[in-house]
Amino acid sequence: MTIAVTGATGHLGRLIVESLLARGVPAGDIVATGRATERIADLADRGVVVRPADYLDPESLDAAFAGVGTLVLVSSGDFADRAGQHAAAVDAAKRAGVGRVAYTSIANADTSTLLLAHDHQATEAYLRASGLPFTFLRNGWYTENYSAQLPTYLAHGVAGSAGDGVANIAARADYAEAAAVVATTEGHEGKAYELGGQGVTLADIAAIASEVTGQEIAYTDLPLEVLTGILVGAGLPEPVAAVYADADRGIKAGELAVDPSVLEGLIGRPATPVLDTFKAAAAG
Repeated sequence: MTIAVTGATGHLGRLIVESLLARGVPAGDIVATGRATERIADLADRGVVVRPADYLDPESLDAAFAGVGTLVLVSSGDFADRAGQHAAAVDAAKRAGVGRVAYTSIANADTSTLLLAHDHQATEAYLRASGLPFTFLRNGWYTENYSAQLPTYLAHGVAGSAGDGVANIAARADYAEAAAVVATTEGHEGKAYELGGQGVTLADIAAIASEVTGQEIAYTDLPLEVLTGILVGAGLPEPVAAVYADADRGIKAGELAVDPSVLEGLIGRPATPVLDTFKAAAAG
C-alpha cells in the first residue's frame, strides 16, 4: 500500500517519512510531496518517491496522490487560507481514490477556543463530510516551539501570558511516529487521538532552560496585549502575533492539556522527555 505524506519538505512531514522508513515501509511505497522538492532530494536518492505538490494547484495534487492508498495530510503552515488549502487536498484525495486520510490537527479541536484551532476545526468538518475514512491526529504543542528559543531565553528570559497553565508537549519526532503508526496499522478509522507528552508550565520551561544552559532564566507573566506587542516587535505580522499570543491564553485555560497515555499507547513508549529535547538544542 502506498502512503503519501504532504509537507514532506517541512519539519514534521520529513520526520513522518523517516518514521515510515524506520517502521520498515519500503521506500518505493512512500510518496513524499511538497513544493520545494529539492529539499528532499536525499529522500529520492534513498528510493522514496518524491512528487511536487502545491495546495493551490489542484493538478499537482492530482498527480501527487495518484495511486495512493493512505494520505497523511500535514496541516499547512500558510495562515492565509489553511482551511481552503486543506479542502483542496481532501478533494484531490477523493478524485484520486485515496483509501483513508490521517490529518494532523490540534489538541482538543472539537472544544478549543484557540484562534489557531479555527482552520483545524473547519478541516475536520470538511473531512467528516467528505465521506473519506479519516483519523484525526490532534497534536499538542511541539517541545521545539520552546527549545528553539533558547538564545532568546538566554538574552531576555521566558515571557508569556500562560500563567500557571499546563500544556502537554512532545517532540516533533514523537508526533511523527504516531502518524506513521496510524498510517501503517489498522483500527484507526473515525478516531481522534488527543496527543501530547509531559505536562509543563512556562515556569517549568524556564527552569529546564536554566538547567541546560547553566544560566538562571526566569519566567515573566505578561498581559496578553503586552505579549502580542513583543511578538510584533520581534518581527511577526500583527495577525500572526495575535494567534501565537492567544495560544498562551489557551494554555492558561487548560486547552492544550491532554492525557499523555494516548500518545504513549500509539508509539509504545513515553514521549521524549522535555529535558532531552532542550539538551539536544543546547548541544546543537
